[in-house]
Amino acid sequence: MVNQKTLTKDVGFTHEDFAALLDKYDYHFSPGDIVAGTVFSIEPRGALIDIGAKTAAYIPIQEMSINRVDSPEEVLQSNETREFFILTDENEDGQLTLSIRRIEYMRAWERVRQLQAEDATVRSQVFATNRGGALVRIEGLRGFIPGSHISTRKPKEELVGEELPLKFLEVDEDRNRLVLSHRRALVERKMNRLEVGEVVVGNVRGIKPYGAFIDIGGVSGLLHISEISHEHIDTPHSVFNVNDEVKVMIIDLDAERGRISLSTKQLEPEPGDMVRNPQLVYEKAEEMAAKYREQLRAKQQAQQQAEAAQADAETAVESVEEEEIPSAVEE
Repeated sequence: MVNQKTLTKDVGFTHEDFAALLDKYDYHFSPGDIVAGTVFSIEPRGALIDIGAKTAAYIPIQEMSINRVDSPEEVLQSNETREFFILTDENEDGQLTLSIRRIEYMRAWERVRQLQAEDATVRSQVFATNRGGALVRIEGLRGFIPGSHISTRKPKEELVGEELPLKFLEVDEDRNRLVLSHRRALVERKMNRLEVGEVVVGNVRGIKPYGAFIDIGGVSGLLHISEISHEHIDTPHSVFNVNDEVKVMIIDLDAERGRISLSTKQLEPEPGDMVRNPQLVYEKAEEMAAKYREQLRAKQQAQQQAEAAQADAETAVESVEEEEIPSAVEE
């Protein structure tokens, strides 16, 4: 016959023993960890999540998505298992606070860094404007387009709801800055159809002391004062008026900075013609541009030949040096 008292004593398991066992096998969770969790209770403004801790973790509705959420059911379903970010340490009740939004932010920043590295063009709809520019969303992140990088004649307020092509100017997660350029995207697209030495027709859209801005097919190029004429001029106003139609030649395309440099000086049949008789310059523009392109090709060929000769000379020197090196093993 088994002694009941002895059995109880041998297999006794107190509440303290059970708590100690839980502590022994309990995982230690820290803010910043990403863990798997299962939704087991959805509440009006949040949800309880089982992540294997002694107490269910909680995710408030504002941490459920990078976008606005009105109801937890828009994001979570009961018994669904997914990843969660541990946002805060345990409170006085031993409960952790979780976030999905932080995971989405991390992945969004990773994605925009990749897009910037690829020099990709993205499209996004303007959802608001302010005094400095316009606001868009890229991968859920709020991006800013400075007014100087918006290339349109519309007032900024009328851009709300319009989708724009954009290039990345700055992606800085540490400073929480995502800056984009509409102008660069348009210039790049236009540049793909333009060449240095090409003559284009444009309109004067603005005049500054340092030059004139010329609209060429929806993008702006700079005709610097030093590229207006071989003859010295004090101000671009002495040659141009706003809205003048002009012929200019492209002398540089800087896709990285989104800039197009223009010239009328290179189109002058004689130095100073742009000041005295601009119409003659426009009539002879194609002829002078052809000469410019020919000179440019000759210059490039000469440079390539010089580089090839230099490479040959360096190779010859290396060969001589190799011949002079004695064997490392004496015979």
